[in-house]
Formats: sequence, C-alpha cells, structure tokens
Amino acid sequence: MRAVVQRVQRGRVTVAGRITGEIGPGLVVLIGAGQGDTRDDARYIADKVANLRIFEDDQGKMNRSVQEAGGAVLVVSQFTLYGDCRKGRRPGFSTAARPDTARELVEAVTENLRARGLAVATGRFQEHMVVEIINDGPVTLLLDSARVF
Repeated sequence: MRAVVQRVQRGRVTVAGRITGEIGPGLVVLIGAGQGDTRDDARYIADKVANLRIFEDDQGKMNRSVQEAGGAVLVVSQFTLYGDCRKGRRPGFSTAARPDTARELVEAVTENLRARGLAVATGRFQEHMVVEIINDGPVTLLLDSARVF
C-alpha cells in the first residue's frame, strides 16, 4: 500500500456537494492499494500513520504523534498513487489493486486507526471527490508498505 501523509490545519472531502468527511488539525492520508497487498500492509500503514512523530512538542521539535497532539485523521482512497507515468503521456494503473480488494484494504487501515482511539473521517470509495487540504508546515511524507522509498 502507498500513502501520502500530510499534516494539516484542516481537511475536507465533498461528494456531489455534500461533505462526507471533515477534520480540524491532524493528518490527511491519501491511500492506495496495489496488487498483492494484504491486511498486513494495511496494519503497517495504520501503524506508521498513528505513530509518525511529526507534530511539534513544547520545544517546537517534531516529536509528537497525531494522537499525542490531539489530532484527527482524514482517510481518502486514491488509486492514482499507483499510476505509472514512465511511458507515454497517460498513466497506467495495472499495478493498482482491484476495486473490491482496495476497498477492503482502505477500510482495514481506517479500522486500525479507529482501534487506536483516533478520530477518523473518510471520503467515499470510487466516487468523484473534491478534497480540500490546508497543509501545515508544509509536512508531507510518502509511505509504502513495500518499503521502496
């Protein structure tokens, strides 16, 4: 699985003019599943998201997790994280997981985060979403359960 994690002042997802998920300070996580990903990959991503020490402590150092900072998480499924742009001008998505598998894995990440006591909002799987992100820092990190970065 792949995730783009952004520390935010706030984030919001709108589908067909209706807000489906909204948070204040915390993390927006754009997440995609690839072929061969499993629930172990979902647990890995959830663990990383929950424990990344990217919020400032009293001394101004990035030393606190989202939970320690009292933040929330907005999870947005995004299969385009598996877009291959190396050839031609149109990305290929052949390494993205099939929609039924991807839905299950994105939901597993969400469930894992909630099980850790985090407030989690979501977008809507396989819907056209308008995502508003007010990045804080900016702090943006890439995660990959295959550890290719």
